[in-house]
Amino acid sequence: MDAEKTGAAAGLRAVILAGGKGVRLRPFTANFPKPLVPIGDRPIIEILIERLIAFGIVDITLTVGHLAELIKAYFEHRRELTQRMTLRYVDEDEPSGTAGSLALVAGLDRTFVAMNGDLFTELDLDALVSFHRVQGAALTIAAHRRREKIDLGVLQCDDAHRVIGYREKPEYSYDVSMGIYVYEPTVLKFIEPRRYLDFPDLVLRLIAAGEKVCAMPCDCMWLDIGRPDDYAAAQELFASRAASND
Repeated sequence: MDAEKTGAAAGLRAVILAGGKGVRLRPFTANFPKPLVPIGDRPIIEILIERLIAFGIVDITLTVGHLAELIKAYFEHRRELTQRMTLRYVDEDEPSGTAGSLALVAGLDRTFVAMNGDLFTELDLDALVSFHRVQGAALTIAAHRRREKIDLGVLQCDDAHRVIGYREKPEYSYDVSMGIYVYEPTVLKFIEPRRYLDFPDLVLRLIAAGEKVCAMPCDCMWLDIGRPDDYAAAQELFASRAASND
């Protein structure tokens, strides 16, 4: 269940990065855009947009590239959804990276939210925006604690190649980016128009320039649909909730 909404995110603009080729889900996405991959009976990007609308974010821009015409055609037939928001598109003639496409979006002159278009999550957007404002950050990243088990014995060796430790099938924990961010418009000056730039490189630029970049730890449900294992888990979760009318 979501926490009670505070309205902190209401009225912000959102940019959804929907131009990726979905390489990790091939061959399924070879002729099908990743944002339209279904979870149950709806594409993941529609579920994500419904999440934004629920938090009062109704000015939404999609940056599109790979098979963009299919994404546009889908929403052309979802008038009951698009009537509830202002939907814009920015077409990428060439791939510009997970940060570079923001330079193509006009009018980002105040705090805004950006996110990948292949997420299945229950993130509290109000909490994320509030955290960002309290921290006074230029950029805030929603972070998730990911646990990965290594199904092998891991050797620890010194510089002389002597084994000094052995861990059988250890589990490691990492704080990973959820692909959901809150930006201040000042960040855009670090993104050159029509130059390829991925998000990790943008973060390093900001840090080098002394800008404040924060990460908010989130203990919510989050799945990256671009990963086959997460996609299968999302289908199972959706099916179980549908069966219980949740």
